[in-house]
Amino acid sequence: VQLVESGGGLVQAGGSLRLACAASGVTSGDYVIGWFRQAPGKEREGVSCISSSDGRKDYEASVKGRFTISSDNSKNTVYLQMNSLQPEDTAVYYCAAGPTVIGGCIYDRGSYYFSWGQGTQVTVSS
Repeated sequence: VQLVESGGGLVQAGGSLRLACAASGVTSGDYVIGWFRQAPGKEREGVSCISSSDGRKDYEASVKGRFTISSDNSKNTVYLQMNSLQPEDTAVYYCAAGPTVIGGCIYDRGSYYFSWGQGTQVTVSS
C-alpha cells in the first residue's frame, strides 16, 4: 500500500485548506484511512478517520465542526477539508491506511494503521 498526501501549505488564521490522500495497492471498500498530525515538539495525534466500506467517520474533538473527511472510492482518494484553521492546527499532516473494523474506524490509535504517507506541511499564520 502506498499513500501520497497533497494539499498542504501556508494559510492565514480563519482560512481553509483541503488535503488529499491518494492510496494505491488497496481494494476499494476494504480499508480505513486516518489523518494524523504532528506539531514540532509534540506527540502525533489522530485527527479523523473514515471507513471505505461503510463511510463511517470520526473526528478528534478539537476539529469537529471545522474539518470534514470524505472519500472518493472510484479514485481511492480521501480528502480532509479543513476550515476555520487556527495557528494551533499547524503541523505535518499524515494519512495512514488500516484494515476495516466493525463499527467504523479508529482515529486515535496510530498502531492500528499499517501504512503511512510521507506527510504534508500545514502552516497557519496568526
